[in-house]
Amino acid sequence: MNSKSSMTSIRESKQLLAEEVFQHIGAQIVDGVLEPGYRIRDVDVAEELHVSRTPVREALQRLERLGLVMMYPSRYTEVTAVTADVVEQTLEFAGYQAGISARMGVGRMTSEERDALAALVDDMCAAAGDDLQLSEARWAVFSFLSDRSRNMQHQVLLNDASMALVRNLRGWHVPDADQGRMLQVYRDFRVAILAGDADEAERLARAMYYI
Repeated sequence: MNSKSSMTSIRESKQLLAEEVFQHIGAQIVDGVLEPGYRIRDVDVAEELHVSRTPVREALQRLERLGLVMMYPSRYTEVTAVTADVVEQTLEFAGYQAGISARMGVGRMTSEERDALAALVDDMCAAAGDDLQLSEARWAVFSFLSDRSRNMQHQVLLNDASMALVRNLRGWHVPDADQGRMLQVYRDFRVAILAGDADEAERLARAMYYI
């Protein structure tokens, strides 16, 4: 192996390691294992995962950019709280991204894919009233749309943001007084999907998040 290919292999190995650490810590935050206010010390994580501190720091910096942690240099890293402002901003971001996903995805799907997406929307309708199940069903629809957008840049953006989206909106609740209207939005969205109406699907996807 020449020196150039060797260096490339080393860089790729380091990137893969940092990604694994990122996924590990991020999953613990999303799942609630690491609660808001929990202090993460890179040396402890490095020891736990049997890695150097470098990929841990890189992973924590990436999580900070997503708003999942706050780093205090030379001290510790703290898991952030999901405040009302965080939820509001995440809803706005999710609404616009869901609309973009629907606009690109619905128009590019096969009829079989539209049927599969309609079934996921059925799950969302069935979960109405159960915040946790609805959150998971809504994310399944969002993910399906993004995966079928056939746009790599959009998919990379959503993949990076997925942890923050899932965590920040898990506890979000559609107001009781608006449950009926929102359920109709889901049903209309299903109709738009099966009709291949990307414009209407985009509008309704945004409406799910009050955009």
